[in-house]
Amino acid sequence: MKKSTKAILSLSGVLATALCIGVWDARHSTTEASSHREAPLIANDPLADNTDLYAFRSPDDTNTVTIIANYVPLQLPQGGPNYASFGENIRYEIHIENDGVSGDDITYRFTFAKVNQDPTTFFDIRLGQENNKVTYTAEKSINGGAFSTIVTTGDVAPPNIGPRSISNAVVGLGAANYDALMNGTIETAMGAGGEMIYCGPADDPFFVDLGGIFDLGETRSATGARDGLYKKNVHSIAIKVPIATLQKNGQPVTAAANILDADYVIGVWASASRPSTRTLSMTGTNPNDAGAYVQVSRIGMPLTNEAVIPIGSKDKWNSLTPYNEDPAMEDYFCNPELGLYMDASLFGGAVPGMSALRIQRNSLQSFDFGNTHDGLWPIRATNGGAGTALDTNLFGNYLLRQGKPRSVDLLPIFYTGVPNLAPYQLATGKNGNPLANGKPFINNFLPTFGDMLRLNMAVPVTPRNHPQFSSLGIVQACVLGLTDPAYNANANLQWIPNMDGFPNGRRLEDDVTRIELQAVSGVALAAIGLWYDDYTAGGPNPVTPNLVNVLGYTTGVEQNDTTFKPAFPYVQAPWSGYANHSGQ
Repeated sequence: MKKSTKAILSLSGVLATALCIGVWDARHSTTEASSHREAPLIANDPLADNTDLYAFRSPDDTNTVTIIANYVPLQLPQGGPNYASFGENIRYEIHIENDGVSGDDITYRFTFAKVNQDPTTFFDIRLGQENNKVTYTAEKSINGGAFSTIVTTGDVAPPNIGPRSISNAVVGLGAANYDALMNGTIETAMGAGGEMIYCGPADDPFFVDLGGIFDLGETRSATGARDGLYKKNVHSIAIKVPIATLQKNGQPVTAAANILDADYVIGVWASASRPSTRTLSMTGTNPNDAGAYVQVSRIGMPLTNEAVIPIGSKDKWNSLTPYNEDPAMEDYFCNPELGLYMDASLFGGAVPGMSALRIQRNSLQSFDFGNTHDGLWPIRATNGGAGTALDTNLFGNYLLRQGKPRSVDLLPIFYTGVPNLAPYQLATGKNGNPLANGKPFINNFLPTFGDMLRLNMAVPVTPRNHPQFSSLGIVQACVLGLTDPAYNANANLQWIPNMDGFPNGRRLEDDVTRIELQAVSGVALAAIGLWYDDYTAGGPNPVTPNLVNVLGYTTGVEQNDTTFKPAFPYVQAPWSGYANHSGQ
């Protein structure tokens, strides 16, 4: 939307102000709630529980992409004598789709084995020996073909028990420190793929006020909020892969036509599978696992199963793949439950913690995005989206659904990715018409209709020390593209800081809880020119109190409880049990 310099500076200032406002322990407890324990069945099987998935262009090695799949949630660092670990007889897999045809184009499979080096002691580490010592085999399949081994007997770093166990040269392992021990387990894969791999414990990089969120949405201020993952560990599978290995035609990123080249989009998801039959022993020996492997957990986009899928469908969700989704579940994205609590005419007043979040019920005095209303459906009858992604000869029949208003924004964000086509371009340059061409800011569209974390590998990295780096990811890129004179002078394609952030992939720093709550509250609709109700169509300034409130909304916990490593595997070393007795 073109404006005078004065209006642009006013918009920039107000938005900048708005942005400035703004465990499960397998041995001791089954009562501590977590977003990681997202479905009834998997809550009882933490070793196979996917917690989070990350995919980002490596900040220090930009010809590569790093994928991190985390498992085994809410580990208390001091949880001995049998500390958390990867499980045996579980297939942990990372799946990559890169050509838009349903089915894995690359699959990485990890299986783990344990051995006791000194079964005469109850200690996990003593006199240079490890009990519950874990190793892994990594395999790789291309285009659904046979798996080939890329790492044999890779070492998994032991738990960070404490200084005597880790660093004492007489009674422990004699490592210089835990970081040295962790880095010593990084493997270079066999074969032509060029992967680097780390498997082992790490600080859980996810951050959220679990106690507030799950108390019926009672998010708290920064002074009252508490990170439910504070000083808790997780188990990470991290892979750093050359972009040419992941790109569908084997091309390096230097061959990309531009920074939003559609040929560099990948979809990533992770899973865990167990044999279908387990027979327990009456003699105290290990159970016998047999039968075909059955998927028991999966993750693509963060928080899908936690906050979008209702409890009656969560276990089924975990059994599906992005290639065989249940179409009936699409309505949970088109009419999200969270939308009910962001609507003053419904139950918004019952959830005061979300009072800053409101949905467009009368955008541009024409469009109602409240649950069960029609959103942009009215334009379908006349093919009003002709020439855009909403054209009924293109994707309009999928994106425009009567009584399912969020089929136009939330559904593609989670299920297809967002194409670089009108109307999915910034309002910059649209002259007040949200369906017009605007300024490109994202293209991670991959025409496989299922929940995956989609990443355009051609988008440049935002350096972590860049003054405009933000954990708000694409939301912050939108703000800059709408308000900053360096980026809003025209509608041309150009790099905007944080275009490489969630939901274009997911960086470790990205505040996905806040971004997704803002998305449910219609921030993506506003970015493309479908402003909030308190803006009058044709008015000079769409920065209204509703928009400011949404952008300034906070869950109270906006960053991890520690730093991230500047180099692979980027996740921080796990917390020490000796140094962290309470877990809080």
